[in-house]
Order: sequence, then structure tokens, then C-alpha cells
Amino acid sequence: MSDESDASLGMGRPIARRDFICGIAVSTVAGALSSSSPMLAAAQPATGRVPIVPPGDYPPTATGLRGQYQGSFETAHAARDGKFDGDVTAEDTGETYDLVIVGGGISGLAAAHFFRAALGDDRKILILDNHDDFGGHAKRNEFYQDGRMYLGYGGTMSIEMPFPYSYIFKTMIRELGIDLRRYPAYLNADLYKDLGDGTFFDKEHFTGDKLVVTPDADNPDWIAFFNAAPLTTSVRHDLIRIHTERRDHMPDLNPEQKAAALKKMSYQDFLIRHAGMSQDSLPFFLGLSFRNNMRVDTCPAFHAAKSGAAGFQGMEIGGGAAYPEKTDFHFPDGNATIARMLVNRLVPGAYGGGVFDFEEIVTQRVNYQALDLPASTTRIRLKSTAVRIEHIGGAQNSEDVRIVYVREGKRIQVKATSVILACFNNIIPFIVPTLPEEQKTALHYASKVPMIYTNVLIRNWEAWKKLKVSSIYSPTAYHNEMFLDYPVSMGKYKSPDDPSRPVIVHLGGNPNSPGLSRRDQNRAGRAQMLATPFETIEREVRSHMGRALSGGGFDPAKDILAITANRWPHGYAYTYDTLGDPDVPDAERPHILGRRTFGHIAIANADSGAAAYTSVAIDQAHRAVQETLISLGMT
Repeated sequence: MSDESDASLGMGRPIARRDFICGIAVSTVAGALSSSSPMLAAAQPATGRVPIVPPGDYPPTATGLRGQYQGSFETAHAARDGKFDGDVTAEDTGETYDLVIVGGGISGLAAAHFFRAALGDDRKILILDNHDDFGGHAKRNEFYQDGRMYLGYGGTMSIEMPFPYSYIFKTMIRELGIDLRRYPAYLNADLYKDLGDGTFFDKEHFTGDKLVVTPDADNPDWIAFFNAAPLTTSVRHDLIRIHTERRDHMPDLNPEQKAAALKKMSYQDFLIRHAGMSQDSLPFFLGLSFRNNMRVDTCPAFHAAKSGAAGFQGMEIGGGAAYPEKTDFHFPDGNATIARMLVNRLVPGAYGGGVFDFEEIVTQRVNYQALDLPASTTRIRLKSTAVRIEHIGGAQNSEDVRIVYVREGKRIQVKATSVILACFNNIIPFIVPTLPEEQKTALHYASKVPMIYTNVLIRNWEAWKKLKVSSIYSPTAYHNEMFLDYPVSMGKYKSPDDPSRPVIVHLGGNPNSPGLSRRDQNRAGRAQMLATPFETIEREVRSHMGRALSGGGFDPAKDILAITANRWPHGYAYTYDTLGDPDVPDAERPHILGRRTFGHIAIANADSGAAAYTSVAIDQAHRAVQETLISLGMT
């Protein structure tokens, strides 16, 4: 902000190693795009700071820009841009595997688990991943302060599902020893019971900077809330009416006709054209993100209504009951625990030879050097980006598949009897160029949701306690949500419970471009995210937290100890909606057409299930393994 200096925000402030094990790594990507949020300032020149690398370069402790970080995606983009078209020569390692899996996320790891379960632990499996850590979106962030570990999730947050889990998923979770019913025993549900939910109104879109707290989020007093907010009189009255008035805004339609009409209009169109809301009131809704980053202008009004959004209080709408509440189970590091448990069973040497339950594994340290040893039947090869997958002799007559990947700038090839692609759908047409054109088109259809999960370790959370708030919604900020991390303790890991001690604050956001279709907004958000350097994100975080928490005495220069921005330009799997996608039979959906087996190549990922849930990624891994066995004539 113009009235905030870098010094006042703490930009460039060094962190002594005696106090914190990791410094803030700085990305120097140039040319950040401007954002619709004034709190995301334009990129400034690099500060010249040098990243402090922890001993052994241990991936979970790296700070700064993580997720799809610089160095993890450039080779894939080169494949997309045609650099590996034609004959791709490569150094042959002489390695031959029963199965090569491209993608070391939960779907890829689960595919290895199912393959071994079907054919035996002696089958040779190689898992390739382009990152320096396994888990895909299920990334783990570790911080250390005063000799204590603080865990955060850098991607996939929880086991959650708004409808029943599949038999396959429940069976695998039981095999890993996880009892979803025990979650209340790990969650300190009373820790934040005296803290409410807050909304931060910024002076650029409202009449001033102000944090307004709602003590009872389940039964908010909207009149008191909006009367306390920095709004013009007309906007205040408008928002109170929208949130409290019980009125049928479509009186000429019966409930089923209402449902049909609402499925074909956006929530924004409903609010303005039917509920009569003023355009001046729209900023309050800009930060709302319905399932899978459907925003106010891309979310079908029907979905908003069934989700309990404002404006529908007096309307009887057909199409079934409200969407059910999600059941969830949150580990201290998110679903990184599931990835770690799978690796523990696939590569026992990764944890020193021990096999741990999910409580024990939370505090175990991975031996990354043991992931890719010749003696292991299952090997995980990180920092290795696949650029060409092709049948030797053609898909119909091939007995082997050639896999070319790039590691440390070198092209390397291995062979396998079968391949499972557990990477993103949109890269598959470029690395398997002989796929049928119809299948390529289907794989290109969806556009993954860009997202950022930023974890900030702060010196204490006294300001939050003073303000009586545990979470903050910021309608117009780069990070629309900000909250104290889940108080979950497991095994030897104890979550912070003292306001005078450090805690992780989790911030989340999805860049978007209002006015475009949802898929195009995802593409625009991805471009913006890739062009935004860490310095810009850091400045926004410091400014945002400083302004929102100023009433509690929070000082970003003193109170922020470390920042890890987990950037996912290719984030959530795309899901269909009634507003932006054609209504076709399930068998004709792009994700169904795109996941067809091609010779000895099968596809497993959340994209192939068209849903951004860990359980779906696991279900799709099982399907791909079954298709692989069929291609081998084994079932």
C-alpha cells in the first residue's frame, strides 16, 4: 500500500538461525501481473536476499515459494510448447519395470499400493515426480521455533466428502489403520470456542479498514453485523435486506421451475436481476468461493441456494434437500500424512525400516536418499519430469512402453510393461502424442483451479484472542480466508494451545477474473499466479495481516516469523456445473472420454474423476490398476 513502507511491514527483515531453522526463500520471478485486489501490489525489484537452506535440503522445511515452485514445472511447459516433439533421444539406463507411474501424488502412490496388492510386493515399480517431494498437492510444511515443531498443510487439507465414501477408499483407509470415527479425540474443539468469525472490510472497496466480528457464526445477527461495518447507508440497508428478508424473488414459478431457472443463471445474476441488489453491494460477495472455486459470477444460483447463501430465505426451491454437511478428518499436515503412510509401506527404508501407524508417522523424518535405491522393488524418483510416453512397436502390438523423463537437464529413458499416468490431465496429450485426437480433446477440456495456501508462523496469537476472532473473511483480498490452524494433536505432536506461543495462520485464495467463464477464469488466474513473485505475495500477506489485526496490536514486522506460500497454478480438479458446462450423459463427459486406456497406458488422477477429493483420487487409482490388469490379460 502507498502508506505502508517495506520496513514497517518487515520486508527483508532477517530471521536469525538460532531462533528459526529456515529463512524465507525468495523467488525472483519478474513481471507480476496486476490483480483486481489492491492489496496485491505490483512486483517490486528483488531485494537480493539469499535463501537460507536447512541442513540436508529437507523439502518440508523449505519456506518462501513452494507448491509448484520455480524449477518444478518448466520442463512440463517445454513439453507443452513442443520442445520434445518428434523423435526424443535419451540416455537409456537399462532399467525395466513392471509398472512406471508418472506422478507421485496420492493417486500415484495409491496406484502402486493397489498394484502390489494385486500382484505381489516383488513387482518392480518406479514412480516419477517433477517435485522435490512426494505427495502431489498433499504437501507438508514444517516450521521450527524454540526447539518445537509446528506443522501445516501446503495443499490437500483433509479427508472430506459431501457424499458417502466408496468401498475402495474405506478399505484402503482401514488398511492404513485410520479410523475416521476417532477424529474428535484428536481435535481440541474447545480451544477457539470463545472466538468468533470476522470479516475484514478494506478502505479501497468500503468506507474504511475495519474488522467486524460475528460471535455466533451459526446464527449471525446480520443487522448488528452490517450496522458495525464501514458501509454507505444505501449499501448497509441493501445487504441487511438481502440477508434477512423472507421474500420469494421468483413468485411466478413453481419450486421445480425455480430450480431449473436457477441452474442456468449465476448467483450474481440472481442477486442483481431478481433480488434487486445494487451493484454497489457486490464487493461483499466477491470473496465467496463455493465448491471448486465457483465465484459469485460463476456459481449457479441453484448451487448457492442449496449451500445456504443469502437471498433465498423466502423461496421454496425444488431439486432436493440442501447439500449435506461434509464429514472430515484433518491431520496436522493435512493429507500429507496419507502420502507419508503410503510411502512408508511402499518403501520401508524411507523411514529407517520401521512401519508406523498414522499417529507415529506425524513426527517421523523421511530419508529422501532411500526413496530411489536399486535394492527396493518400489522406487520413487523425484525431480524427474516425464516428457514422452510411447509404446515400442505401436499400441496394438507393443510388449513394452518407453518412458523418457528429464532430470537435472538430462533426458533419460526406462522401459516398463505398463504405465499409469497419475499426473494432470492437461499435460497427458503432450507427453503421449500418439493418443487418439478425440481423447486429447477430452483431456484438454477441463481447466484446473488455481489456488494458493499460505502458511505464516507468527510469534503468538494474542492479537486474535484480544479481537475475539479465530477466522477472517476478506472479500476483496488476494487471500480471501485467514484462520488459526486446526488444533489437532496426534501421537507425539501437540498442537499449539497457548496464545502467548507461536501458531500457524493459514491463508487461502483463488485468483480469478470476474466476467469470464469459470474455465477461463481458472486459466487467467493461473497466468497471474505464475507471474507473481514471492516478494509480492509476502508483501500482501504482511499488509493484509497487519491491517486486519491492527486492533489487536499485531505488528507484521515483529510478529511474523516465517512465510511459506504454497502456489498451485494447477490446483483442484475441475468439476462440472449447470451454468458453464453442457448437459450431456455421464458417458460423454470429457473426464470419462479422457481416461480411456490406451494400449498399456492407463490414467489415474482426481481429474479423471472430475472431483477434487482425496477419496476420488484413490478410487481412480484403483480403477486404473484394474484396467492395467485387464490390458495384461490378468482379469
